[in-house]
Amino acid sequence: MEYNKNFYQIKSNTEIFERLIAERKGIGYYNLPYQDTAEIKDYAKSINKKHIVVLGIGGSSLGARAIYEFLLPSSNYTKDLLFLETIDPLKIKQCLKKVDLKDAQFVVISKSGDTIETISLFKYLNSLVEINSSNCTIVSETKSKLTQFANDNNIKAFDLPENVGGRFSVFSAVGLVPLAMVGVDIDNLLNGCKRVSDSFFEQGAYYKPIIRKARFLVENKSRFNINAVFSYSSTLESFNKWYVQLWAESLGKKNINDTRQALTPVALVGPVDQHSFLQLIMDGVRDKTVTFIKVGDLKDNATIPTDDDDKFTNLGLDYVNGLSFNELLNKQADATIKSVEAQKDIPCDVVTIRTVDEYNIAKLMFSYQLMVSTIGQFLQINTYDQPGVEDGKLILKESLKN
Repeated sequence: MEYNKNFYQIKSNTEIFERLIAERKGIGYYNLPYQDTAEIKDYAKSINKKHIVVLGIGGSSLGARAIYEFLLPSSNYTKDLLFLETIDPLKIKQCLKKVDLKDAQFVVISKSGDTIETISLFKYLNSLVEINSSNCTIVSETKSKLTQFANDNNIKAFDLPENVGGRFSVFSAVGLVPLAMVGVDIDNLLNGCKRVSDSFFEQGAYYKPIIRKARFLVENKSRFNINAVFSYSSTLESFNKWYVQLWAESLGKKNINDTRQALTPVALVGPVDQHSFLQLIMDGVRDKTVTFIKVGDLKDNATIPTDDDDKFTNLGLDYVNGLSFNELLNKQADATIKSVEAQKDIPCDVVTIRTVDEYNIAKLMFSYQLMVSTIGQFLQINTYDQPGVEDGKLILKESLKN
């Protein structure tokens, strides 16, 4: 009698690590930190347009946007980076008000080359201003119709490898090309990725925190199935959106036993969401884990002034005088963290980004990619497909053809 054991069980950390090492051979995002960026940087230097307009949706835009909006307030870029990622006509109109289309470089990004939203936007913009080899860059798979379009029209095209999924593509040409065009140090981004990758796969400082957290989440997925990220800086709002896609689209799957898995991401921004979602965390059902993300140095010294003429004396709050807003923000984060920890039954952890630069945001994002891959291996799912969203695309396409 032959017995095949295929039901779900949580594997050992050692076995999961070995599986991740094997996975590196076929999953392309693992290799992105080690790529040669010379071609991207040389090409980016040749772009002298004022506005860089990215046409893409989901994984084709969220990662680059997360990095750009984290860096923007403390940087002095001479170019603007705009993301057109919606087919809502009112939003399109609002976005285009900010752009001189004759002074714009259009970066069209679609892994498949036939993303309906992206190609529709491409066609629309071409009706407003001629898009050609002088103002267009394309990022897609080598064999896609979009790349063929680029070749037919002498437009510069960058390849997105087939084994790099969209939500794992931020450190490929998808993110690096538009970011390099506005002046982001893409080598420093990749240095941050390499720091995390090397440490994890050499079982250094990043190994235990990632694999232990992944294991905890999987072992306790039935009890704590909601995972909240509480980012204490508005510059991380787009990172939050990137995290939600990465987490939800990668981990909402059926496992080898055809059992539905779900770790549900929730993205919060402090201190705003202290006045809303925090109440649910503190006094609601204990079904949530919380990860707090702080930024040690926001590179801004704006300070709450001392009231020299007693104008605000009756309002109280003299104890905030002289504090920088950076200090106040982190003190609010610390107070919230302590209040959550004091509950004793809310799993939480704290990630502190040292400062605002390419190296540190890349470390955070690559850590999350590794975390998701590790959780996927523990769950025994295909982390890199998205069958649940394909049916809707097919239904839409058929309805438009009829």
